[in-house]
Order: sequence, then structure tokens, then C-alpha cells
Amino acid sequence: MAERNETAVSEFILVGFSSLGEKLKIFLFLVLLLIYLITITGNVVIIFVVWVNPRLHSAMYFFIANLSFLETWFTSVTSPKLMLNFLSISRTISFHGCMAQSFFYFALGGTELAFLVVMSFDRYVAICRPLQYATVMEQRFCIQLVLGTWVGGFMLMSLRMLLFSKLSFCGPNVINHFFCDNTPLFLLSCSDTSRVRRVDSILISILVLSSLGLTMLSYVSILFSILRIPTATGRQKAFATCGSHLTSLAIAYGSCIVLYARPSGSSSLDVNKGVALLNTVLYPFLNPFIYSLRNKTVKLALREMFRLGTEKLLPDL
Repeated sequence: MAERNETAVSEFILVGFSSLGEKLKIFLFLVLLLIYLITITGNVVIIFVVWVNPRLHSAMYFFIANLSFLETWFTSVTSPKLMLNFLSISRTISFHGCMAQSFFYFALGGTELAFLVVMSFDRYVAICRPLQYATVMEQRFCIQLVLGTWVGGFMLMSLRMLLFSKLSFCGPNVINHFFCDNTPLFLLSCSDTSRVRRVDSILISILVLSSLGLTMLSYVSILFSILRIPTATGRQKAFATCGSHLTSLAIAYGSCIVLYARPSGSSSLDVNKGVALLNTVLYPFLNPFIYSLRNKTVKLALREMFRLGTEKLLPDL
């Protein structure tokens, strides 16, 4: 029977963590709210200080500012609705709102994976080819890399949403998740999802695994260069920086592989919800600290910014 691009479902119900006790829900709401506010504030501060401080007008900080901008939107796709559902009796989301959330989650996530490849390449050139860094990472090329990641990520996920548009939803509307992820939506569709599910899995697996391979290729080259540093102190500092970056990458790629690059049905939806929290809440929270706020140049720029701000305020007091 031919499928029709129609739906009888006008809204979905997000189960989220509704089985938890009321006191625990309030506690988690406060914790998530604090994490969200710190994440947004940290990213906005990074963007602002990179913009206003000439010392940070280099390729590395240009990429970091763009990553912060992306992270601000990525965590905002799911976190506000997750927090509201802890306090709300009604946990509904409109059909079009659900489709929009799914699109932006995967489009921004795919763009971020491409960004991680670009940033690892930037670090590779800086550490392994320092004399060629200014020539290779010139401004025009950096802008092209950033535009390429944004356009590529959104175009790829637009093709994915084109596949989703062929599905119809005419039955149950309860999503066993805290956002509109692909697996629970497949389970609710009254269409034959086998073909769409297979293409979706291949598409996301290629994106995750190829970006992981390219990122790790850069970091392996960086590690070999670090081992050639003559002083133990220099090696220790370099390993500390790479170690924090690799921890962040482990959370990002580990959660993506568990959620989207494993055979379907190999993990339960409850497990997926827990892993998705790492991807949507913890990872964006850690990134400002790992990539920027621990950086000496960024900390110096922040101190200068606060000092200038204080000096301007003091005469008026």
C-alpha cells in the first residue's frame, strides 16, 4: 500500500524521567538549570572576549569562538524542554516542534563533529608544522573551513529530514525519551521504517566514524610530536592539554557511537536516555573549561577585560 505523507498525530508526549519522585525532579531541575546557565554564560563570555581582544584574533580562537556559538544553540535545543518537563504535568511537544527539534539536534551535532575535525587539524598544524602555521591557517581559509562545516552539516541533515518526511504517525504518540530522538520516533511510526532506519543508521555512522578517524589521526600525529619535545616539563604540559581534549572527545564520540553507530536494538531506550544526557548536558558544560577557560591567554584576556570594566565603573562610584 502506498505511503502518504500525512499524520493523525498533532503532538507527542515526552516521557523523559517522569517515573522519578517529585523531590528528585525538583533537585534535578535546579542542577540542570545551574549547568545550563553556566554553559550559556561561559560560551557567551568566550565569544565576547575573542571578539573584543586583538590578542585572540587568531585561527585557534576563531574556531573556539565558533564552537562556543554552536554549543550555545546545541544545548538549547534540548535542555530547556528537559528542564520544563521536570516541573510540568503536561509534557507535550507539537508535531512540528518535535520535527524541528530533531532536525536542529542532528544538524548542530553533525556540524560539531565536523568542527572537531577542523580544530584537531588546526592543532596539528600548530604543533607539527609551526613554521607553516601562519601560511596554512590564514584568515580566508579559516572562514572557508567554518562555512564548510556549517553548510555541510545542515545540508546532510536536511537530506536526513527528507527521509523522515516520508514517515507517517497515526497511532501512539508517547516518546520514551526527553527529546525527539530518531529511535523512539521510528518505533512510533505506522510506516515501514526498515529502509529509512537503515539509511539513517548508515548516514550517521559514516559521519561519526569518519570524523572520529580524522580527529584521531591529527591527535596521534600530535602525540608523536610531543614525544620529541626535549624537556620533561614541556612534554608534561602538552600531555595535560591533549589529555583534557581527549577526555572531551571521548565523551562526545563515545556517546554518539553508543546512541547512533551501534546495531539497532543493542541498547534500551532507558540506557539511551542516560547516555544522551552526557551528549546534550555534560559535554557542552565541559567544553568552555576544556578548550578556553583553562587557556592562559584567554584567562589573561578575561582579567584585562574585567580590570578595564572595573576602572570605568570606579570613577562613577
